Amino acid sequence: SGQVRGLCGTFNGDQRDEFTTPEGDVEPGVAAFANAFRAAGACPALGPRIPDPCDGFPGSRERAEAACAVLTGPAFQ
Repeated sequence: SGQVRGLCGTFNGDQRDEFTTPEGDVEPGVAAFANAFRAAGACPALGPRIPDPCDGFPGSRERAEAACAVLTGPAFQ
C-alpha cells in the first residue's frame, strides 16, 4: 500500500488520485489516463468510449480473461 503508481492506480486509499499520469497530473477520465501511458505510435489513442479488449482479439478471450482475473482477484482488493 502506498508504494505503487501507474495503470493499476496508487493504492493509497485516496480514490481522487487513482488516475495519476507519469507526469504527476490527475486525469478526470479513463481514456485520458490510459492515453498518458501509451507509447507513441505503438497503438491508437483511446476515444471517449473504452473498447472491449476481447473484441480486438476474439481468439484470445480465454487467455485475456485469465490475465484480467489477477487484477480483479484478492491481490488488488
